[in-house]
Amino acid sequence: MAVEIKGKRLVFTREQIADKVSTLAQQISQDYQGKNPILIGVLKGAFMFLADLTRHISIPFKIDFVRVASYGAKDYSTGEIKLTKDVELPIKGEHVLIVEDIVDIGYTLRFLLDHIAAKGPKSLKLCALINKLERRKVEIPIDYVGFTLDKGFLVGYGLDFNEMFRCLPEIYELIF
Repeated sequence: MAVEIKGKRLVFTREQIADKVSTLAQQISQDYQGKNPILIGVLKGAFMFLADLTRHISIPFKIDFVRVASYGAKDYSTGEIKLTKDVELPIKGEHVLIVEDIVDIGYTLRFLLDHIAAKGPKSLKLCALINKLERRKVEIPIDYVGFTLDKGFLVGYGLDFNEMFRCLPEIYELIF
């Protein structure tokens, strides 16, 4: 059954996003001074956020990626989490910062945090561009938060619906 999209509403402008990313990068640079963290981007959604964030971080760091899936072609999580790409850098004893586009229900991030923690990093923190509270089922500790919203299915700036809308430079709420 196809989902009908009736429209979209602007939630965050390019300028708001750029300001928030810069602020987060400054805080991360300060907090990780002298620690050379490994930033782990969660594919595919966080790639734009991670790219912009790293342009503003002023300390040495490494980058790796993971890919997890739980939404597919739906507008809700199936609850079934699949790790389709794991980290490649050794992270045991390292300072690790997971960079995610959005924390929604929490299943995917809980799975990922537990998976990465099992690899023995010295520290493990989470940076999320958006903390969406509406459907949260699992409490997730977010150390760096860009924006907090109560609700809405968001697209743009890397966020997608069925692989569409990632390329939008702003963030929109889809109207179904």
